[in-house]
Amino acid sequence: MTAWAGLVIAALLQTGSPSAQPMTTIAKGVHSGVESAREVVARTEAEWQALWREHAPNQPAPAVDFTRDMVVGVFMGSRPTGGFSVQITATRQDRGSLIVEYRETRPGRGTITAQVITAPFHLAAIPQFAGKVTFQEVTAKQ
Repeated sequence: MTAWAGLVIAALLQTGSPSAQPMTTIAKGVHSGVESAREVVARTEAEWQALWREHAPNQPAPAVDFTRDMVVGVFMGSRPTGGFSVQITATRQDRGSLIVEYRETRPGRGTITAQVITAPFHLAAIPQFAGKVTFQEVTAKQ
């Protein structure tokens, strides 16, 4: 390997994928008013306020600067026990689209869990993107 190739690889390892997008978690947890599984994008303050009212109607929506950011979210919907969670792991651009990657965790067979209804969710602010947004579930590497 040439010295130049080594420098390029080192720079990519330090900065991550050149198409990766920055992300800031707004809210994440297991109690949401959104009872059906879905993926969401809110590009405007009005869309954000409507989504937040459905998610947490008794709490004020966190501030988001929609001149530069938008909100993406994943809701797992109502689940019969604890042990479920969802996490947005990355966002990236690919062929003119923005892909939001997320991972769901479910309790294993025979796992003892809290006997409480949950509704796991993750909401994150990312830079505004005018194109198509798709969601992709990723699985843990075995």
